[in-house]
Formats: sequence, C-alpha cells, structure tokens
Amino acid sequence: MNIIETHKLRKVFRTKGNGASQAVEAVRSIDLVVRTGEIFGFLGPNGAGKTTTLRMLSTLIPPTDGRATIAGYDLLRQSRKVRQAIGYVSQVGGVDISATGCENLLLQGQLYGMSRHETEQRVAELLTMLDLTSFADRIARTYSGGQRRRLDLALGMIHRPRLLYLDEPTTGLDPQSRARLWDEVRSLRDEGTTVFLTTHYLEEADVLADRLAIMDHGEIVAEGTPEALKQQIAGDVITLGLDTCNGARHRAHVLLGQQSFVREIHPADGQFQLFVERGEESLLVILRLLDDAGLSVRTVALSRPTLDDVFLRKTGRSLREAAESI
Repeated sequence: MNIIETHKLRKVFRTKGNGASQAVEAVRSIDLVVRTGEIFGFLGPNGAGKTTTLRMLSTLIPPTDGRATIAGYDLLRQSRKVRQAIGYVSQVGGVDISATGCENLLLQGQLYGMSRHETEQRVAELLTMLDLTSFADRIARTYSGGQRRRLDLALGMIHRPRLLYLDEPTTGLDPQSRARLWDEVRSLRDEGTTVFLTTHYLEEADVLADRLAIMDHGEIVAEGTPEALKQQIAGDVITLGLDTCNGARHRAHVLLGQQSFVREIHPADGQFQLFVERGEESLLVILRLLDDAGLSVRTVALSRPTLDDVFLRKTGRSLREAAESI
C-alpha cells in the first residue's frame, strides 16, 4: 500500500522585481510514490525543491497544479484529515525554548485535541522511547542540539501519526548526535511509522533510506533503492586531479575520451571523474597514457559508484559541488 502518491505536482511562486511579476517554478510536475512502512529519502542540494514539496504534502502551502493523496486522503479536499494523519518536523524545529521538554509536549498534545490523561501517557512513552527523561524538566534553552532535535521528533510524534515528515533532521548536528538520530528514525520505521525525510547528506540517504528520490532544480531525476541507483552505473569510478597549466585539462579530456574502456568522463569539483571497466587495470593504462603525454597527475582515487556519482550522471555535476554553490 502507498501512503503518498502524487501526480504532476507543481508549485510556482510569483515574485516582483523591477516593477514586474516573475514566475519561479520551484517544483516541476513531479510524480512520487512512498510506500507504507518505509523510510523514504528525498536527496538533493539546498534549493532543489525538497522543502517546497514537503510543505505541499503537509498542507502548509497549496500546489499550483497536480494532485496528491496522503494516507488515503485527498491533499486538497481532505486537508484536515491529512493533518491528523501526519507529523511534521521542520528544519528549524518547533520547540519553545522558554518551556521545559514536558511542557512542550503537553501543549502539543492539547493542540491536537488529545485529553490530558491521554497526553500524559503519550508523553511518558515518548520520554522513554527517545531517552528524554533525564532532562525533560529542564528549560529547553539549555538543551544541546541533539537533545533539542530529539524533542522535535517527540513533538511530531505526540499524536501517533501514520506518516512523519522530517525536513533536514540532522543539519547542524555533530556526528555522534547524527548517528543517534538515525537510530531513532530506524526505530520509528520498525514500529510501523512511515518516515519521509529530506536531506542533502549523501551518507544519510545511503545508510538510512529504504528508497529515495534524487531532486534537482524542482525535478526528480532518479528514484529507487540506494543500491539499485548505484548499480545503474556499471564499472568503477576513477577520480583524477591534474595540473592546470598549458591547457592540461583539455588535453587530458580529449585523450581519455578516445579510450574505448572509458564509458563516461565528467569534470567535477575541479577534477575528472571517469566511469571505466575493470578499474584497477584501467587505472594503470590511464596513468601510463597521461605520463606519455606529459600530463602530470596531482591526485588519483579508485572507488565503487556512490550516490554522488548517480547525481553527477543525471545532472552533469556532483551533489557536493551543487550544495556548495547554493
């Protein structure tokens, strides 16, 4: 069963500049399917349209065109039912830092129309589940980034949603807090909650998502399991850093592009990425060719395909490079 289905979902924002109205297409007619009980990752650089899509799917902003069903409810005609079925944790979070963790959770339960008794029971469950008990009575202003993010999770889960949206949930967290939050997300999935998370972290999407979609410039450019997407890139990846003097990069591009074992060649982050057959053998031949041509190699690496390589193949640039350019 699918918990999210979209058809030609589109969002256009109108902006004014120099006295004229201008249309900015943030999301471009996307078709998306999320299955019940999975962790679905939405991977892409900042500005790709991930958050805009999430805000539409959580009823915060209306789509310009298209349609969607969330947990069996029509996004536009049954928006109240949709809101009851989902939890939403934004990038900035929703914690009132002047209140304690318990006070935040009790208020959130009341906002969802839960009784005092039901809310108190649910708060006790969440404090234990997310290991919040030891600091639940402290003012949230004193929490660490990881503690506050776990409280954000609890706020989104207070009403037992069938679907939980997490928008860039680990941005700004240290590696230990990030790994801890990953464990919490997996636990939610194992207990039956469908999790839809946006991220621009390659590792996060790779290790956490059961399936994912890669988004760029408002469009979905690839979709599938992380492993299946990487398997689309046959062969190995050789990354070369060359000296830039005397047109070396252009000469290298022409030379390497002529080799039958080089399936694809892409400039990325000031380097070349080559998709080749039999990486170890090809690397030796490539280094010999460059040396014979008087082209100096500064750095070299051989690896299996990654999600960044998938993004590079689909868009012509690396995800890391796209993220840094925002």
